[in-house]
Amino acid sequence: MALPPRVFFTLHEASARWGCNIADIAGWAHTGRFRILTGIGPVRCGEEIIADMIVLSPMELLPLFRRCGTGPSEGVMRRIQPLGRQDWLLITDPAGGISVGLADMLILAEEVHAFEEENDMVRRTPSGPGVTSPYDWEGMTIALILRIHDHGLPATQAELVAEMQEWFADQTDGKKMPDSRSIRRRITPIWRALRREDA
Repeated sequence: MALPPRVFFTLHEASARWGCNIADIAGWAHTGRFRILTGIGPVRCGEEIIADMIVLSPMELLPLFRRCGTGPSEGVMRRIQPLGRQDWLLITDPAGGISVGLADMLILAEEVHAFEEENDMVRRTPSGPGVTSPYDWEGMTIALILRIHDHGLPATQAELVAEMQEWFADQTDGKKMPDSRSIRRRITPIWRALRREDA
């Protein structure tokens, strides 16, 4: 039985995966390409108690991301953003903020994959004679063409990926479905080409 896809990458894993410095990762996060997250125990922010997964501001922890590697491995957060919100909250208790380690900073796997697709970093799936796959990719391509021909493109690529995953489930009674990332790799070139035509 296959494990489900992973949920998070650490900054060090993303750095190794992309062949870049964590200073680059901090810069991309600062410009909104993805978010850097961590988990915290309950803290007070004014009248609110905040806990669990939160968003970090890389610029407020800048010494941790020194390109030369001389920075500390922990920093102090005095301001946090609860996941799913746009506002930043000042930590009022503990008054000095809370410490966070570089090793405990994460990026959602879905944001890692989206970043890779956006920057043409998606690993190509082998194809051609001699390459076998447990999945009916040719059948999926035909289903994809029919879906687009009959109903056009959905609003987002994620919807199209979900529909193709449902197609695999229907064909195999839910027994043999590739993960959404594998489907996305195959759909992305088609999605981009059709979106370019729409533009």
